[in-house]
Amino acid sequence: MRKIDRILVPVDFEKHTERLVEFAMYMAEKHAAEVALLHITETFETYAGLAHPSLDLAAEELYAYYEKKMVSLVENSKDKYPQCTGKVIKGDTVDEIIAFAKKENADLIIIGTHGAKGIEKIILGSVAERVIRKSPCPTLIFNPYNK
Repeated sequence: MRKIDRILVPVDFEKHTERLVEFAMYMAEKHAAEVALLHITETFETYAGLAHPSLDLAAEELYAYYEKKMVSLVENSKDKYPQCTGKVIKGDTVDEIIAFAKKENADLIIIGTHGAKGIEKIILGSVAERVIRKSPCPTLIFNPYNK
């Protein structure tokens, strides 16, 4: 059995992020593991294949916004769990989560689900599902809708 020393927690800063991080801290405490929070900011080229200066500016503003949110999240989390770090990366969400997990030797990924159903799931797919398929380590899905 592989020891869990490093837990990767991709966050999207949506309404259930706090519950996801709280759960990850609980799991980390049980395993005396470090926690790495990760947010991916997708570039506009990912969606449209366009290169326009205004889109680049908007992408930089989004990146700066999420950097501030991550600093705040890490500071709040460090009060409860000092072995917490955070990073914001630009790129494709699934690819960057997998690359980060490999680079940082993650022993476990804890990822939330939005509970997409029907046509939304068919068209957009599930980030969590795609991470599970490509993950270099065990992946735990956190369902924020269960209390």
